[in-house]
Amino acid sequence: MELADPTLIRRSVELMKQKNLHCLTTNISCPRGGFFDRACYAGNNLMQHLSRLAKPFSTGMFMLWDKACFDQLGGFHESVLFAEDYLLSQKVARARFRVVPGKILTSNRRFKKMGHFKLIRLFLKTALNTWNESFFLRDHKYWESEA
Repeated sequence: MELADPTLIRRSVELMKQKNLHCLTTNISCPRGGFFDRACYAGNNLMQHLSRLAKPFSTGMFMLWDKACFDQLGGFHESVLFAEDYLLSQKVARARFRVVPGKILTSNRRFKKMGHFKLIRLFLKTALNTWNESFFLRDHKYWESEA
C-alpha cells in the first residue's frame, strides 16, 4: 500500500475524533493496473460507500479503528481464513463508520495471481455470506497463490 496523499492519516484521525467514529476507511486505487483492475477497485469503492446504508464494509488495506471499539468487538477473528477485516467491519454501527475522501494506492498483484473472475466471484460470495461466519472459517484458497 502507498499513501497517495500525505494528509490522509491526519485527516482520518481528525474525522474519527470529530464524528466519534469507530472505524474509517478510504478509497483504493490501482493506477498502474489495467482497465479491469481499476474497474474492480472502483466497484469495491462504490460498495464501501453504499455499505453505510446497511452494514459497513471495509478492507484491511486502510482501516483506522477506535481501539476501545476494536477491543470490544473482539478484534480480528483469529480462526478466520480470509476477509477477517471485512468480517470485523460488518460489526460496526453504520453511524460510526465513514469513508474518508482520498485514496490509497495498490498494485494488481492479487488479480494477476488469482484472476479477476475468481476474485470477483469470491467477493460476491463473501458479500452474500455476511451473516454466515462459518463461510469465513473455510479455506477458499485465497492465500494459496501467495507462495
